[in-house]
Amino acid sequence: MSGVGYRQLWAADPGGWRTAGAAWAGLTGPVERHAGELAGSAGRLRGDWSGAAAVAVDARLAGLRGEVTSVAPALIEADQVLSELAGQLVVAKARLAEAVARADAAGLVVDRSGAVHVDPTRLRPTERAGTAGAGAAAAAGVTTAGAGVAASAGVTAAGAGVAAAGRAAAAGAGAAAAEAAAGVAAALRGGLELADAADRLATDRLDELARAAGTGWASPPPPGRPASGATPALVRAWWSGLTPAQRRWLVGHEPALVGGLDGVPVAARDQANRLRLGARRAELLAERRRLLAQVPPGPLASLRLRAVAARLAGLDALTERLAGPGRPGGPAVGEPRAYLLGLDPAGEGRVVVALGDPDHADRVLTYVPGMTAGLDDAPGELGRAARVLERCATLAPGERSAAVLWLDYDAPDFLTEAASAGQARDAGPALHRFQEGLRATHEGPPARQTVLGHSYGSLVVGVAAREHGLAADALMFVGSPGVGAAHAAELGVPAGEVWASRAPDDVIRLARPVDELGHRVLRGASPLAAVLAWPERNGHELWFGHDPADSGFGGRVFPSGRGGHSGYWEPGNPALDGMARVVLGR
Repeated sequence: MSGVGYRQLWAADPGGWRTAGAAWAGLTGPVERHAGELAGSAGRLRGDWSGAAAVAVDARLAGLRGEVTSVAPALIEADQVLSELAGQLVVAKARLAEAVARADAAGLVVDRSGAVHVDPTRLRPTERAGTAGAGAAAAAGVTTAGAGVAASAGVTAAGAGVAAAGRAAAAGAGAAAAEAAAGVAAALRGGLELADAADRLATDRLDELARAAGTGWASPPPPGRPASGATPALVRAWWSGLTPAQRRWLVGHEPALVGGLDGVPVAARDQANRLRLGARRAELLAERRRLLAQVPPGPLASLRLRAVAARLAGLDALTERLAGPGRPGGPAVGEPRAYLLGLDPAGEGRVVVALGDPDHADRVLTYVPGMTAGLDDAPGELGRAARVLERCATLAPGERSAAVLWLDYDAPDFLTEAASAGQARDAGPALHRFQEGLRATHEGPPARQTVLGHSYGSLVVGVAAREHGLAADALMFVGSPGVGAAHAAELGVPAGEVWASRAPDDVIRLARPVDELGHRVLRGASPLAAVLAWPERNGHELWFGHDPADSGFGGRVFPSGRGGHSGYWEPGNPALDGMARVVLGR
């Protein structure tokens, strides 16, 4: 291998790998169309032809359809592999950039081969003289010897070496320069090693896919599935005992099981749920046809039609975000890949989507939205998670972060529903299992897990943490009406990791506790006026308990600018910066 690793990594284009992966995933559309055509042909033949020959042909067409559809999980997997490689390259390149900036601040130069030198033009004459006497080490500084480029991924690092010699390294400017150069070399080495590991992993996974193309994409797994109520850890153990071909078979033949099972890795759940997107949309279209068949539609049917149309629009917008860069309506090249971890269009609609792969991230945010959230506005809620993730990338470009929109509960639609903690309690077990699943499937050192709740979503998070426990290192509440706890100590994480923020003009601060509502009702006020209680706001008790943004709650508070109940994610709001810093542990 030639020693050009640093130069090649610096010039690497992660967006190119991301686009290549999206192209592979885009082939699932033609695969589904061909499978549909085969199914249609078989149906027509069954209607016009009978006998032994017809049975044989039907069986052959079914076999061909099975072979065609078995390719789809592998196509999505190729996209995941290349997207993961692209994400790792982004971080590795950021670490190189940080090392170069560090070198510049220390008066050092990193040349195109990755060698670190003292910059003589920035030394005072006395320092230059001292450095000149340091011998070869002072002249050459510290060298990082990169390695060649892996043909499959574009970057491989063979490591970096440090050379230091001469008497000047022990005194004065020479010693300081040598120490600084060693630090820069270590930072460069970290970026190169990360790129090398990503390259080797991508190579191995793509090699396995290539071998599977010859031996068969999928093979049936042994009988037996995780029992209902199995813990994510047990599910993870079951999944780990399967071969890649058996996993692909399950993704293709039992996508409902795989897509909704906490403890199955993120990549497999994404594959399974993407394969069901078409069927999920067909369910909404069928519901719309049923409603349209009512002529003339009554008031209730008209309301339901508008709701179905809103869910269809939300699903279509979500599908565009799931598409890769270069696809119509898809994300920009630099945006993280989206992973579909759950989807149910029934009712108001439920959805779980990750931006970036939580199984390989250093920091993971789970965001739980509040009242009125559903499939119709899921793209907007996902945008909030994306803005926190963008801020994390700005503050810590050398770390991998992922953000999850968790909308796997029936959020209240009206104030009368939001006045009860019932829907939050119903959501608690599911949020508990999901967080346990993230812990079970994560690869490498444990990630820092943060759970954020907004508005009624903060009650969901608080109740889940208090009643079931959450696999989380930090909890955050913004715009909270109370979290179902009187003190941060009840939530199962260190008090120093319970965070809250409330905008000065957020109307949620006017929510009164239940006992005061009763007093107002007795005085003849309307229930709505009692909930909002615009005048005479005193104390720190909210509708669902002590205000988590009050210092007496026992947690920590980060500031927010003005923006009402939904402005916490607006650019320039210090709350956005605060959320990102909590996710990063800063």
